[in-house]
Amino acid sequence: MTIRITWKRVLATLVGLAALGMAVAWSGVINLAASSGHWAITDWFLHWTMRNSVRTHAAFTAPKDPADASGLVSAAGHFANACAVCHGAPGQKPAPVMQAATPPAPDLAVNAREWTDKQLFWILQHGVKYTGMPAWAVQDRPDEVRRMVAFVRRLPSMSPAQYRALVAEASPALDPDNCTGCHATDGRGRGSPDIPILGGQSPEYLLAALKGYASGTRSSAVMQQVAMRMQPAEMDAAARRFAAMPGLGATPSGDPAAARIVEHGLPERQLPACVSCHTPGKPYPVLAGQRASYIAARLRQWQGDKNMVDARKSHATMPVIARRIPKDMIEPIARYLAGERPIKP
Repeated sequence: MTIRITWKRVLATLVGLAALGMAVAWSGVINLAASSGHWAITDWFLHWTMRNSVRTHAAFTAPKDPADASGLVSAAGHFANACAVCHGAPGQKPAPVMQAATPPAPDLAVNAREWTDKQLFWILQHGVKYTGMPAWAVQDRPDEVRRMVAFVRRLPSMSPAQYRALVAEASPALDPDNCTGCHATDGRGRGSPDIPILGGQSPEYLLAALKGYASGTRSSAVMQQVAMRMQPAEMDAAARRFAAMPGLGATPSGDPAAARIVEHGLPERQLPACVSCHTPGKPYPVLAGQRASYIAARLRQWQGDKNMVDARKSHATMPVIARRIPKDMIEPIARYLAGERPIKP
């Protein structure tokens, strides 16, 4: 007997298979316990699909410069606070409870070799569904992701001593709020170009910044991870402790063109003077004596933020102001505010 294949029979078969699948899922007989693991074929298929997805999306969306090795201190601090519990670290095993997940978090000292920098960037920024690998906590700080890419890239060859030196853990008596690992006991950021100098900043501003990071109104996955764990009294104590340290307040000097913008602005570009807001006694950060690399990086980031188009609606004036600064003046302005001599051509 010959069975004739028709569109109606094909459709009926597909509907029947779909109904059978729904019935099996509804019955609850499928074991989703993490302790049961995956079948080998399931594990292979899921990882094969994931790798194909990462390769394709990273090729089209990851930046051309996905790694930045200038900020390993802050990246190491965030890794110790948020990542080591799952992945482990040089000289430190991952938490057993995290390794009981399906799939368990990979050992990055081995796994990092299997990915390109662009692929690492995409994984760190976007995470991977159904693996426990989260997306970066804030999506508008690719600079933080780039620093983490550079840190993860070094894990396969990093010794425990090198890792401890980067993390620089201090005793609870010296570091009650877990800040000195990045900001150092003198508040000067351990010389890292991406970490601001805190000493000499107003305590009110530092406290407001910590509260902003904790609530998510200020954007930084690195700072958010620390600030959200702090109690109000701990925030206040940390702000006052760092503000009392020496650091900021150096006399700006350098490029005359930068001095003009800082002191008088550029009226023809509707660019106000920097000192109209950034002076002691006002509710804005003190910039005189701040690290030039930090100021320049923040200005460049704000210039690239196309989401902030109207300060009156966004309540964030700096992205609007920063885009009025000539690009070739960012570095001179930063060096002028830091009190550094201009770079001779």
